[in-house]
This record gives sequence, structure tokens and C-alpha cells, in this order.
Amino acid sequence: MDTEYYIGVARLRNTMLELKGLYKYFRGIPAIEDVSFSVAAGEIVGFLGPNGAGKSTTVKVITGMLRPDAGHVFYESRDIRDDMVAFRREIGYVPEEAHLYGYMSGLEYLQFVGRLRGFSEALIETKATRLLKLLHLESSQYSPVATYSKGMRQRVLIAAALLHDPRLLIFDEPLSGLDAISARLLKDLLELLAAEGKSVLYISHVLEVVEHVCKRVVVIGKGRILADAPPSALTQLMRLPNLESVFAQLVQQQDTTAVARQIAEVMRIDHA
Repeated sequence: MDTEYYIGVARLRNTMLELKGLYKYFRGIPAIEDVSFSVAAGEIVGFLGPNGAGKSTTVKVITGMLRPDAGHVFYESRDIRDDMVAFRREIGYVPEEAHLYGYMSGLEYLQFVGRLRGFSEALIETKATRLLKLLHLESSQYSPVATYSKGMRQRVLIAAALLHDPRLLIFDEPLSGLDAISARLLKDLLELLAAEGKSVLYISHVLEVVEHVCKRVVVIGKGRILADAPPSALTQLMRLPNLESVFAQLVQQQDTTAVARQIAEVMRIDHA
């Protein structure tokens, strides 16, 4: 691990999810290298990185969609590959892209998910209808998902992820398409669920929300972990005003102000 940039913290007790030395290659090119971090019970951990940094690959390994070339993912000290079916019963996952069956209504989709989970029809009906109402989808619950806005589809995905009361929640850009009220509701919900002992891995580019909600942030860049610490510790250690500034320095982002000026100069070129 590149010690020039890595900033870490001691591992917490009551670890629920733990990644140890994950590697994944595509056509011989490393997507992630030696990725290791943990999420404790009752903890919200932000997972940050620029596009192409390895976030999606890491999440796909955690959820079992990809098999790592090396390393392990542990859930409550047990390798998830020992019983993937049991592990998937414990996780709720909201993917970055809202891929839903457009011909189904919101209610039908939740009924479908509930049946896959083995719920009774009565339980499905109770939980699905109540979640749709609480997420302001009651008036559209019988309409095809294809007619839903992006924010409405996102709320259906959130409802599906919560339906089985998972202990581990993985949210990949969960605020995408949500209005201000729904976004505030989600943040309040995450804090409540963490207080109840659930673990949350929160992936987002909205750094001000991450800084407010997450107790710890893990930063990945070029497939390697660059930092793992509370946001306040990172800003103090690096003597920077906020998480956005820390993130930009850690991943060596381009000078966006300078690039913005150059774009404006190009726009002003006389094309007459």
C-alpha cells in the first residue's frame, strides 16, 4: 500500500463486514489491489473515489456479483463464499443504476422481491403497501414503473432493499434523482438504522452529505485504498477546510477552477 498517501485508523470492535486484501484483474489489468477495510455494527462508512477508481468493482465483489482473484470478504467473521445464499439474506443493496422491470407496477415489483425472499403473501402486502405509502409512491403503486420519474424508481429500489429488514445496507449513489424531502428522509433513516445496530456502506459523490452522515470514510484511488478515517480526522491531519478538499488532494484531481477558466476561454473564441 502506498504509505505516502494512506491514512488509517484502528479497526473497530463488533465488525460486521470486513474486506481483506481484495484483488481483481480484468485482462491482466488490476481494477482493485489489496483493498481492505471494515464496517462495524451501527456504523455508516462512506466509500469515496473518482470514476474508475475501483468502487463499483469492490461493491460487486462484496455483493457476490464478482469473485475476487485474491482476498476475502467476511460477514461476521465468516467468508461470504461459504454460504452466499445466507449472506444475501442479510444485505440490502441499492445499485447505482435503477434497473427495474418497466412493465411491472411499483407494487408488483415489491411483491416480486418479497416472493423471492420467501415472504408470505400477507406479509408482502403489509410491508409493500406501507413502504410505498411512506415513500410517497402510494398514488402510483399500480402504474407501470416505465412511467415513473428517476426519483420514483430510486424510491422503489430503496423500498426493495429495505423490505426484508437487512442488517447490512449498501447504498450506491442513493440520492440520485431524489428531491430534497426524499433525500432528507433517507439521511434520517440511515442514522436511525445505524442507531439500531445496522451497518451501512454509503457510496456517493455528494461529499457534503457524506461528511455529515458518515462516521468514517474510506477513499479509493486507482484501485488502492488511500485513506480510512473519520472525516474530521482527515481534515485536521491534512489541514484542509472540508472533505471535498481532502478528497481532491488524495485522488490528485485536476485543478477544476483552472479547467473551468479554460473552458470559458474556449467558449469565447470568435466563431463568426
